[in-house]
Amino acid sequence: MYAIIETGGKQLKVEEGQAIYIEKLNAEAGDTVTFDKVLFVGGETVKVGSPLVAGATVTAKVEKQGRAKKIVVFKYKAKKNQRKKQGHRQPYTKVVIEKINA
Repeated sequence: MYAIIETGGKQLKVEEGQAIYIEKLNAEAGDTVTFDKVLFVGGETVKVGSPLVAGATVTAKVEKQGRAKKIVVFKYKAKKNQRKKQGHRQPYTKVVIEKINA
C-alpha cells in the first residue's frame, strides 16, 4: 500500500517503513506527526481524492532534524566589478512512515 501526500508545498509518494526527507516541521525527534493532506491511496483498492481523500491520514515518526549540504549562491554583473557570494543550508526533517490509514 502506498499514498501520495502533500507537505511543505511538495507532493511525495510514501510507503510504510520508508524514510523520507521533507521540509522542516516543528517537531522534536521521537515525536509522531500526522499528515492529513492525502491526495491518493493505492494498493489493492485505489482511492483518488478530489482534491483530498476523505478520512485518510498518514502517520510518521520524526527521526531527526538536520540541515542539508551547503550550496554556494554566486551572483555577479559582468564588467561592473559587482560580486556577491552567499551560502545556504536548507533545514529538513527526516521522518519514517509508520501507518497509512485509508
